[in-house]
Amino acid sequence: MNAVSAPTERRLIEAAQQDPARFGDLYELHFDRVYAYIARRLNDRDAAQDVTSEVFHHALANLKHFEWRGAPFGSWLMRIASNAITDRWRKLHRESGDIEAVAEPISKDPSPEDVQHTARLFALVRTLPEDQRRVIEMRFAEDKSVREIAAALGKTEGAIKQLQFRGVQRLREEVATTARGKTSGTHA
Repeated sequence: MNAVSAPTERRLIEAAQQDPARFGDLYELHFDRVYAYIARRLNDRDAAQDVTSEVFHHALANLKHFEWRGAPFGSWLMRIASNAITDRWRKLHRESGDIEAVAEPISKDPSPEDVQHTARLFALVRTLPEDQRRVIEMRFAEDKSVREIAAALGKTEGAIKQLQFRGVQRLREEVATTARGKTSGTHA
């Protein structure tokens, strides 16, 4: 996840409020974190993509009403995301006739650390070589079997297992490197 200073974020918000075409900077800055939060709550890739789209559409439509009060813009987006998840959940349960479940959340809110970790993983997956990235996405985000992936990509199951292994190994190395960098470089 990209971190920016409060003054920089405030300038980005003000620029987007003046020219909605500049909203893309805020979108890029916050997409991974918002998507990770939603994906962890819904456990459904298609639904997570839909809700993430709704969140950013709502944020753009209501950006003129956003007032800078020192709180991160991401907090505002997360509140929109939480409300969108709750609305979606209630609608699904009303449609299914499960009235008693309407007041229950889908799952407990993930911690900010969990959301950040998931966002970092999404960003790291995008850095993998194309064949490894595609296998990792299909296997873990789309929840496809090795056999389904092999058929879709025209490869053997052994080749898919090898690509998955290499991709996961590379992600582990990147996560470990990132963790070492944080612990050695954070002392004041």
